[in-house]
Amino acid sequence: MKQLTSSEINLLPDEGIDLFLGGRLRLIQSKDGYRFSIDAVFLSEFVTIRPNDVVVDLGTGCGVIPLILGLTRPFGYALGIEIQEALADQAARNVAINGFKGKIEIIRGDIRHPPIGDKKADVVICNPPYRRVKSGRINPDLRRAIARHELLISIDDILRTAVDILKKKGRLAIIYPAERLADILTRMRRFNLEPKRLQISYPDPEASAKLALIEAYPAGRPGMEILPPLIGQGRFS
Repeated sequence: MKQLTSSEINLLPDEGIDLFLGGRLRLIQSKDGYRFSIDAVFLSEFVTIRPNDVVVDLGTGCGVIPLILGLTRPFGYALGIEIQEALADQAARNVAINGFKGKIEIIRGDIRHPPIGDKKADVVICNPPYRRVKSGRINPDLRRAIARHELLISIDDILRTAVDILKKKGRLAIIYPAERLADILTRMRRFNLEPKRLQISYPDPEASAKLALIEAYPAGRPGMEILPPLIGQGRFS
Protein backbone atom coordinates (compact mmCIF):
# COMPACT_ATOMS: atom_id res chain seq x y z
CA MET A 1 0.00 0.00 0.00
CA LYS A 2 1.67 3.21 -1.20
CA GLN A 3 0.40 6.57 0.01
CA LEU A 4 0.81 9.69 -2.08
CA THR A 5 3.14 12.42 -0.88
CA SER A 6 1.78 15.87 0.02
CA SER A 7 2.95 17.34 -3.28
CA GLU A 8 0.92 14.71 -5.20
CA ILE A 9 -2.38 15.45 -3.42
CA ASN A 10 -4.87 17.59 -5.32
CA LEU A 11 -6.87 19.81 -2.96
CA LEU A 12 -9.67 22.22 -3.83
CA PRO A 13 -9.70 25.68 -2.18
CA ASP A 14 -12.36 24.71 0.40
CA GLU A 15 -10.70 21.40 1.37
CA GLY A 16 -8.20 20.27 3.96
CA ILE A 17 -6.61 16.99 5.06
CA ASP A 18 -7.45 15.49 8.45
CA LEU A 19 -5.54 12.66 10.13
CA PHE A 20 -7.26 9.76 11.90
CA LEU A 21 -6.33 6.41 13.44
CA GLY A 22 -3.04 7.72 14.75
CA GLY A 23 -2.19 9.30 11.40
CA ARG A 24 -2.63 6.09 9.42
CA LEU A 25 -5.71 7.47 7.65
CA ARG A 26 -5.60 10.75 5.76
CA LEU A 27 -8.93 12.19 4.69
CA ILE A 28 -9.66 15.05 2.34
CA GLN A 29 -12.75 16.80 3.72
CA SER A 30 -14.53 20.07 3.11
CA LYS A 31 -13.64 22.72 5.65
CA ASP A 32 -17.21 24.03 5.93
CA GLY A 33 -19.36 21.47 4.08
CA TYR A 34 -20.15 17.81 4.71
CA ARG A 35 -17.82 16.03 7.16
CA PHE A 36 -18.14 12.51 8.51
CA SER A 37 -19.22 11.87 12.10
CA ILE A 38 -18.55 9.26 14.80
CA ASP A 39 -21.51 7.28 13.36
CA ALA A 40 -19.29 6.09 10.50
CA VAL A 41 -16.61 4.94 12.94
CA PHE A 42 -19.15 3.06 15.05
CA LEU A 43 -20.51 1.31 11.96
CA SER A 44 -17.02 0.36 10.75
CA GLU A 45 -16.30 -1.33 14.07
CA PHE A 46 -19.71 -2.97 14.38
CA VAL A 47 -20.10 -4.67 10.99
CA THR A 48 -19.09 -8.32 10.60
CA ILE A 49 -16.32 -8.58 7.99
CA ARG A 50 -14.72 -11.83 6.84
CA PRO A 51 -11.64 -12.38 4.66
CA ASN A 52 -12.37 -12.09 0.93
CA ASP A 53 -15.74 -10.38 1.50
CA VAL A 54 -17.06 -8.08 -1.22
CA VAL A 55 -18.30 -4.97 0.58
CA VAL A 56 -20.63 -2.30 -0.83
CA ASP A 57 -21.03 1.01 1.01
CA LEU A 58 -24.25 2.80 0.01
CA GLY A 59 -23.85 6.57 0.19
CA THR A 60 -20.13 6.46 0.92
CA GLY A 61 -19.64 10.22 1.32
CA CYS A 62 -15.91 10.91 1.51
CA GLY A 63 -15.23 7.16 1.56
CA VAL A 64 -14.45 6.98 5.27
CA ILE A 65 -16.12 3.61 6.01
CA PRO A 66 -14.35 1.48 3.37
CA LEU A 67 -11.09 3.28 4.17
CA ILE A 68 -11.34 2.50 7.89
CA LEU A 69 -12.15 -1.11 7.00
CA GLY A 70 -9.17 -1.19 4.65
CA LEU A 71 -6.87 -0.28 7.53
CA THR A 72 -8.47 -2.36 10.27
CA ARG A 73 -10.36 -5.34 8.81
CA PRO A 74 -9.62 -8.07 6.23
CA PHE A 75 -11.81 -8.02 3.11
CA GLY A 76 -11.44 -8.78 -0.56
CA TYR A 77 -12.79 -5.71 -2.33
CA ALA A 78 -14.93 -2.69 -1.44
CA LEU A 79 -17.13 -0.49 -3.58
CA GLY A 80 -18.44 2.89 -2.43
CA ILE A 81 -21.46 4.38 -4.21
CA GLU A 82 -22.14 8.12 -3.87
CA ILE A 83 -24.67 10.24 -5.78
CA GLN A 84 -23.12 13.64 -5.07
CA GLU A 85 -20.41 14.42 -7.61
CA ALA A 86 -18.23 16.48 -5.27
CA LEU A 87 -18.27 13.81 -2.55
CA ALA A 88 -17.67 10.97 -5.02
CA ASP A 89 -14.63 12.85 -6.35
CA GLN A 90 -13.43 13.47 -2.80
CA ALA A 91 -13.84 9.78 -1.93
CA ALA A 92 -11.90 8.70 -5.03
CA ARG A 93 -9.03 11.00 -4.10
CA ASN A 94 -9.09 9.67 -0.53
CA VAL A 95 -8.76 6.14 -1.88
CA ALA A 96 -5.77 7.26 -3.94
CA ILE A 97 -3.91 9.19 -1.22
CA ASN A 98 -4.23 6.26 1.19
CA GLY A 99 -2.92 3.74 -1.34
CA PHE A 100 -6.09 1.64 -1.80
CA LYS A 101 -6.50 1.79 -5.58
CA GLY A 102 -7.46 -1.69 -6.77
CA LYS A 103 -8.78 -2.59 -3.31
CA ILE A 104 -11.47 0.11 -2.97
CA GLU A 105 -13.42 1.61 -5.88
CA ILE A 106 -15.69 4.66 -5.82
CA ILE A 107 -18.59 4.99 -8.26
CA ARG A 108 -20.87 7.97 -8.68
CA GLY A 109 -24.42 6.67 -8.89
CA ASP A 110 -27.91 6.49 -7.44
CA ILE A 111 -28.12 3.73 -4.83
CA ARG A 112 -31.73 3.09 -5.86
CA HIS A 113 -30.27 1.83 -9.14
CA PRO A 114 -26.70 0.85 -8.23
CA PRO A 115 -24.40 0.80 -11.27
CA ILE A 116 -22.80 -2.54 -10.46
CA GLY A 117 -24.33 -4.84 -13.07
CA ASP A 118 -24.96 -8.34 -11.79
CA LYS A 119 -22.30 -8.16 -9.04
CA LYS A 120 -23.36 -9.40 -5.60
CA ALA A 121 -22.10 -8.32 -2.19
CA ASP A 122 -21.27 -10.29 0.93
CA VAL A 123 -21.78 -7.15 3.00
CA VAL A 124 -23.80 -3.99 2.44
CA ILE A 125 -23.11 -1.06 4.75
CA CYS A 126 -25.10 2.16 5.02
CA ASN A 127 -24.98 5.24 7.22
CA PRO A 128 -28.22 6.67 5.82
CA PRO A 129 -29.98 10.04 6.07
CA TYR A 130 -31.75 9.86 9.43
CA ARG A 131 -34.38 12.57 9.25
CA ARG A 132 -37.68 12.67 7.42
CA VAL A 133 -38.03 15.53 4.96
CA LYS A 134 -40.50 17.46 7.12
CA SER A 135 -38.68 16.88 10.43
CA GLY A 136 -36.47 19.75 11.53
CA ARG A 137 -34.65 22.49 9.68
CA ILE A 138 -33.09 21.57 6.34
CA ASN A 139 -29.41 22.53 6.28
CA PRO A 140 -28.72 25.25 3.67
CA ASP A 141 -25.58 23.35 2.61
CA LEU A 142 -26.97 20.88 0.06
CA ARG A 143 -24.31 18.23 0.74
CA ARG A 144 -25.13 18.21 4.45
CA ALA A 145 -28.88 18.33 3.78
CA ILE A 146 -28.76 15.27 1.49
CA ALA A 147 -26.64 13.38 4.04
CA ARG A 148 -29.03 14.14 6.93
CA HIS A 149 -32.53 14.28 5.47
CA GLU A 150 -34.35 11.80 3.23
CA LEU A 151 -34.28 14.21 0.27
CA LEU A 152 -33.10 11.78 -2.41
CA ILE A 153 -33.69 8.37 -0.85
CA SER A 154 -35.84 6.73 1.81
CA ILE A 155 -34.99 3.90 4.18
CA ASP A 156 -37.19 1.65 2.03
CA ASP A 157 -35.00 2.48 -1.00
CA ILE A 158 -31.92 1.43 0.97
CA LEU A 159 -33.42 -1.83 2.21
CA ARG A 160 -34.73 -2.70 -1.25
CA THR A 161 -31.31 -2.17 -2.82
CA ALA A 162 -29.59 -4.16 -0.06
CA VAL A 163 -31.87 -7.15 -0.70
CA ASP A 164 -31.27 -6.89 -4.44
CA ILE A 165 -27.47 -6.91 -4.27
CA LEU A 166 -26.76 -9.12 -1.25
CA LYS A 167 -25.71 -12.74 -1.66
CA LYS A 168 -27.93 -15.38 -0.09
CA LYS A 169 -25.85 -15.48 3.10
CA GLY A 170 -24.91 -11.80 3.03
CA ARG A 171 -25.24 -9.16 5.74
CA LEU A 172 -26.60 -5.63 5.93
CA ALA A 173 -25.15 -3.31 8.59
CA ILE A 174 -26.85 0.02 9.22
CA ILE A 175 -26.93 2.75 11.86
CA TYR A 176 -30.15 4.58 12.68
CA PRO A 177 -31.66 6.84 15.36
CA ALA A 178 -32.64 4.84 18.44
CA GLU A 179 -35.99 6.65 18.55
CA ARG A 180 -36.81 5.09 15.15
CA LEU A 181 -35.67 1.58 16.11
CA ALA A 182 -39.14 0.01 16.02
CA ASP A 183 -39.72 1.54 12.59
CA ILE A 184 -36.57 0.16 10.99
CA LEU A 185 -36.89 -3.31 12.52
CA THR A 186 -40.44 -3.53 11.17
CA ARG A 187 -39.36 -2.34 7.75
CA MET A 188 -36.48 -4.81 7.62
CA ARG A 189 -38.87 -7.72 8.04
CA ARG A 190 -41.09 -6.34 5.28
CA PHE A 191 -38.08 -6.77 2.98
CA ASN A 192 -37.33 -10.26 4.34
CA LEU A 193 -34.28 -9.01 6.24
CA GLU A 194 -34.00 -10.57 9.71
CA PRO A 195 -32.26 -8.44 12.38
CA LYS A 196 -29.57 -10.60 13.98
CA ARG A 197 -27.28 -8.22 15.93
CA LEU A 198 -28.10 -4.99 17.74
CA GLN A 199 -25.99 -2.48 19.64
CA ILE A 200 -27.28 0.74 21.21
CA SER A 201 -25.26 3.95 21.63
CA TYR A 202 -25.77 6.32 24.57
CA PRO A 203 -24.21 9.81 24.89
CA ASP A 204 -23.51 9.04 28.58
CA PRO A 205 -24.71 6.50 31.20
CA GLU A 206 -27.55 8.74 32.35
CA ALA A 207 -28.84 9.73 28.89
CA SER A 208 -31.47 8.18 26.67
CA ALA A 209 -30.27 6.08 23.75
CA LYS A 210 -29.14 7.99 20.66
CA LEU A 211 -28.22 5.49 17.94
CA ALA A 212 -28.88 1.86 17.07
CA LEU A 213 -26.51 -0.31 15.05
CA ILE A 214 -28.26 -3.23 13.38
CA GLU A 215 -26.99 -6.16 11.33
CA ALA A 216 -29.56 -8.15 9.36
CA TYR A 217 -29.46 -11.25 7.14
CA PRO A 218 -31.64 -11.95 4.10
CA ALA A 219 -34.19 -14.61 5.04
CA GLY A 220 -32.40 -15.18 8.35
CA ARG A 221 -33.83 -17.20 11.21
CA PRO A 222 -35.43 -15.27 14.10
CA GLY A 223 -33.21 -14.55 17.06
CA MET A 224 -31.17 -11.43 17.78
CA GLU A 225 -27.97 -10.90 19.76
CA ILE A 226 -27.99 -7.72 21.88
CA LEU A 227 -24.43 -6.46 22.31
CA PRO A 228 -23.11 -4.41 25.27
CA PRO A 229 -23.97 -0.71 24.93
CA LEU A 230 -21.69 1.96 23.48
CA ILE A 231 -21.19 4.85 25.88
CA GLY A 232 -20.08 8.27 24.63
CA GLN A 233 -17.72 7.75 21.71
CA GLY A 234 -16.79 4.25 22.78
CA ARG A 235 -13.05 3.65 22.75
CA PHE A 236 -12.66 6.95 20.90
CA SER A 237 -13.95 8.98 23.86
